[in-house]
Amino acid sequence: MLQSLGLVGTIAEGDTVPEDPESGDSEDDEEPARVGPRGLPRGDFSAAFVFGEAEAGGEGAWAAALRQLRGKKAATTLDEKIEKVRQKRKIQEKEAKEAKVKEEVTESEDNGIKDKDSEDFTGEKEDVESQNSLDNEVIFTKADTLKVKEQKRRKKGVVDAENFFEDASQYDDNLSFQDMNLSRPLLKAITALGFKQPTPIQKACIPVGLLGKDICACAATGTVPTRELGIQVHSVTKQLAQFSTITTCLAVGGLDVKTQEAALRSGPDILIATPGRLIDHLHNCPSFHLSSIEVLILDEADRMLDEYFEEQMKEIIRLCSKHRQTMLFSATMTEEVKDLASVSLKNPIRIFVNSNTDVAPFLRQEFIRIRPNREGDREAIVSALLTRTFPDHVMLFTQTKKQAHRMHILLGLMGLRVGELHGNLSQAQRLEALRRFKDEQIDILVATDVAARGLDIEGVKTVINFTMPNTTKHYVHRVGRTARAGRAGRSVSLVGEEERKMLKDIVKSAKTPVKARILPQDVILKFREKIENLEKDIYAVLCLEREEREMQQSEAQINRAKKQLETGKQETTSEGLERSWFQTREERKKEKLAKALQEFDLALRGKKKRKKFMQDTQKKGQMTPEERSQFEILKSQMYAERLAKRNRRAKRARALPEEEPAAAPAGPKRKKKLSVFDEELTNTSRKALKQYRAGPSFEDRKRLGMAQRKKGGNFKSKSRYKRK
Repeated sequence: MLQSLGLVGTIAEGDTVPEDPESGDSEDDEEPARVGPRGLPRGDFSAAFVFGEAEAGGEGAWAAALRQLRGKKAATTLDEKIEKVRQKRKIQEKEAKEAKVKEEVTESEDNGIKDKDSEDFTGEKEDVESQNSLDNEVIFTKADTLKVKEQKRRKKGVVDAENFFEDASQYDDNLSFQDMNLSRPLLKAITALGFKQPTPIQKACIPVGLLGKDICACAATGTVPTRELGIQVHSVTKQLAQFSTITTCLAVGGLDVKTQEAALRSGPDILIATPGRLIDHLHNCPSFHLSSIEVLILDEADRMLDEYFEEQMKEIIRLCSKHRQTMLFSATMTEEVKDLASVSLKNPIRIFVNSNTDVAPFLRQEFIRIRPNREGDREAIVSALLTRTFPDHVMLFTQTKKQAHRMHILLGLMGLRVGELHGNLSQAQRLEALRRFKDEQIDILVATDVAARGLDIEGVKTVINFTMPNTTKHYVHRVGRTARAGRAGRSVSLVGEEERKMLKDIVKSAKTPVKARILPQDVILKFREKIENLEKDIYAVLCLEREEREMQQSEAQINRAKKQLETGKQETTSEGLERSWFQTREERKKEKLAKALQEFDLALRGKKKRKKFMQDTQKKGQMTPEERSQFEILKSQMYAERLAKRNRRAKRARALPEEEPAAAPAGPKRKKKLSVFDEELTNTSRKALKQYRAGPSFEDRKRLGMAQRKKGGNFKSKSRYKRK
C-alpha cells in the first residue's frame, strides 16, 4: 500500500537500516551495549493524578494566581501577531499566483496561441504542480533512521570517597505510606490524591525526618526556586492538608504583595516561598518573623547557589530559630552545597538514593549528530522533527531567551500551536503559557532552563534539546520533564562536534541503550529552504512587537507623569514608604561583581571571542542559522569553563572550631618588648624619622659650631647656648 503511493514506512527497532555516510556516527564511537536495572515499577503512581489542577477549595492554582495578575496582559498576544502575518502572507501569495496566471494568459493571447494549446499548457502546468506537491509530500513522510549507540564499559572501583555525613541511604523497599506513622488526615488525603507507593527518596527521608534529625538528601531529579514551582507546591500542599486544620501560605515574586502580607499576618502553619520574596516580607512586614520556626526545608540548594542566591540563603538561615530542624534537598552535591550544609545543618543524616547523573528509568534517549559544516541545520532539523515525528506534548529547550522567542515565531508561522517560557516574560505571560500547555491548548512549549527543573506537567511525551545544556546535571534535569512517575518518555538532543564529550559521558552512564537518529538529508534541505522563505515574516512579527512595546512604554510614561502631577510627589508603595532590603544596592552590585570576577576569569578568552563575534554580526545585520547556533554553543562553553575554574579552586576547609585558650591570670599586661630591628622598622615618630634625614646629626652640629634650629624656625649661634 505504502509503496504504491510512493511513501516509505517507518523503520522498526529490530529492522536493519542502511548506513548514512553523512549523518551517521563513526565506528570509533560504537562499543558493546550494556543494559542495567530499570529502577521503579510502573505501578508506583496513579496515572489519573494531576498536579495542581483541582485544589481542596475547588479553584485551580494557576487560575488563582492569574486572578491576582488580571489586567497585566499585553494588548495583543504573540500568537495573534503571528496569525496576522500568516494571513497577510497567504493573501500576498494568492494575489501573486492570480497575477502570474493572468500574465501568462495575456502573453499566450498576445502571441496568437489557440485556446486549445493554452488549455494544454495550463493542464501541463497543473500536472507539474501536482507532481511537485507529491514530491514534497514524499520528502516530508520519509522515515528517520534509528540505530543503537553503544556505550563504553564503566571503570570499576570508582566510589565517592567523601563521607562526611552519617549515611542512611539504605531504606526498606517494601515501606508504604501506612508504615510511616503518618497522621490519619494525611493518609486520607494521600489516598484521595491517588498515591499508592512512596518514591525511593520518600521511603528514605520520611522516617528519618519524623525522628527530628537534620537531613542532607540527594536524588536524581529535583526542583528549583521558580515562581511557577512555588505555585505548584502550594497547590499540592493544600490538597494534602484538605482533611486537617493546617493552614498554608504562598509568597513568591510576581504576585500581589498585600495579599501575601495579609495571609502572613494570620499566622499560617506552612509557608512556601522563594528566597527573594521571603526576605522582602521579613524586612517589610513588621508582624512576620521566623524566630519560632520549627522546620526549615531548603529545596534544590545547588540551583539556588548557581543563581546568586547564596547571600539570600545565609540571610534566611540567620533569621530562623536556632532550635529548628533543617532538611536540605539537592539534585547534585557541589562544593557550594556542602558549604551551605556545613553552616545550616547540625549532625545531618546523609541520604543519597541514586546517582545525580541517572535519568528516569523509562526514558528513551536519542541523539542527532550535527556535522561541523552543518551547524545552521539545527532549526531545520527541529522543525522537521516537530512537523513530521513529534507533533504534540513536546518541550523544546534552548540555551538563550532570544532563540526561544525566535523558535516560537518560526514554528507558529509553520502552523504549529506553540508557547514560550523564559525570564523575559511577565509573570502573567509565564503562568498563561503553562496553563495553555497543561490544558493542551498548545502542543509545543519552547523554554529555557527556567523550566528545566521541578515543574511536573502531565503527559509530556518528548523533550528536544536545541543545543546540549551546560553540564550533564543540567541535561538530567531537562530530560527529567518527561518519563516521570513511572511513565515512558523520549528525549532527542542535537549534538555538534564541540558537544561530543558530554554525549560520551551520557552514553557511558546510561543504563538503557542510547539511539542515534538520522534524518534524510533532502528533508533537512527542504525545511531549511522553507525557513529562509519565512525570514521576512519573522522580521515582520518582530517589528509588530517592537511597535507595541514602544507604545506601551509611552503610555506608561504618560500615566506616571499624570499620577505625579496629581499627587505632587514621587511614586512609592501603597503604604507611602519604599520597601527595604537586607543589602543596599551598592552591596548587591559589589557582591555580583565579586562573584563574576571569580567565575569569568577563566572564560575571559571566550568572552572576548563572543564579543568580537557579536560585533561582526551587528555589522552584517541579521544572523545566519550557523551564527545563531554558534552563539548558543559559545554560551554553553563559557558556562562549562567557569564551572571548571570553580572546581579547580582549593576546597574550603571544614575544621571544627578551635577550643578557647585558658584564661590568663588577672593582672596588668606587660607590653612585649620589641627587638632593636623591629623597633627601627615600626617606629614612625618625628624624632626617629629625623635620624634618617640627610645632613649632619645633632652631635656633629654641636661639635662643628653650626647654627641650631629653634622651634620657632629662627637660627641661633652656638654661643647663645653657653652659660653666662
